[in-house]
Amino acid sequence: MNFKIGVMGCGVIASWGHLPAIMDTDGLTIHALYDPDEHNLHREAHRYSVPHAYTDIESFFNCGIDAVAICSPAPAHIQNVIDCAAYGLPVLCEKPLAMNEHEGRQMIEIMDDADLLMAVGFCYRFSPCALKIKELIAQDAIGDVRSMRLVYNWDCHGKFYRPDPLNQPDYWVEDPRRKGRMDEGGPMVDCGTHQIDLARWWTGSNIVRFHSHGAWVDDYEAPDHVWCHMDHDNGCHTMVEMSYSFGHTTKDKISHFIYEVIGTRGMIRYDRNFNHFELRNDHGTYQLEFHGEKNFHGMYAAFREALITGELGNLCRPEDALEVTRIARHATDEVIADHHGMLIR
Repeated sequence: MNFKIGVMGCGVIASWGHLPAIMDTDGLTIHALYDPDEHNLHREAHRYSVPHAYTDIESFFNCGIDAVAICSPAPAHIQNVIDCAAYGLPVLCEKPLAMNEHEGRQMIEIMDDADLLMAVGFCYRFSPCALKIKELIAQDAIGDVRSMRLVYNWDCHGKFYRPDPLNQPDYWVEDPRRKGRMDEGGPMVDCGTHQIDLARWWTGSNIVRFHSHGAWVDDYEAPDHVWCHMDHDNGCHTMVEMSYSFGHTTKDKISHFIYEVIGTRGMIRYDRNFNHFELRNDHGTYQLEFHGEKNFHGMYAAFREALITGELGNLCRPEDALEVTRIARHATDEVIADHHGMLIR
């Protein structure tokens, strides 16, 4: 069985994540692209030899696609989902699901009323390391999980870039990729949703309380360095730290990405920068096979199975994605409000 996938949005996340994964997944074909930006649209259509490419939404939906991958900017997600529901098409939507809780609930209701499958693209779940952590927790390899520290500090492509380095090597402008992510809510809303999702998914628990702190290295409304402390209903506490200002103005780039999962009888540690993944418990220390933190190919293999069976499996349910978005948004809004209060005082 082969499914013809239509992709909405031909920006960076589609180009290096979604499109190559769809192309490489047996049973899926990139049948059509949609993007109002003709430059992005034709660049990706040429790169991946996609037969149909449209700036017109009706032509896109009427070209014979079986399902849609929504890779557009977050503010466009709600209208994209409304359109997919109107044409009776199942969806895999990039995270964050929506700009706010109201939009997210509306999207879920629309797809439920249409009796259509919708999954949310939390590709970190499908890293073999993330799957292994979930397996080890389920096997009681470290006892009851009591503390997690999930950190991703990076520069989000850097504050500045050179549009034309050959002809204008000294001309630098603000990087639109970083600015766009900051304007949409900043690091906790963008990348931090992955860590919040993993914390809930690994432990099978809900967040009952959370509190956040932020720092402003730049002058956006949202903080570019955020800490969110979360209490789970199973007694675990998780700290998520996210930064888009970690070396964002330095010549030499650096990042910091770790998972630390601490239980009553051991711990699991993953460090992307040192290609390190280990389990330590009362039986000893075990070096585990290292993999990167994300896996779009695994996510699309799961989406193919979901299209066949109607079951999401390890794909993120929209209800879970909505809760993750709610936490990330409220955590960010909390520190913005505190920051404004301090500026007034």
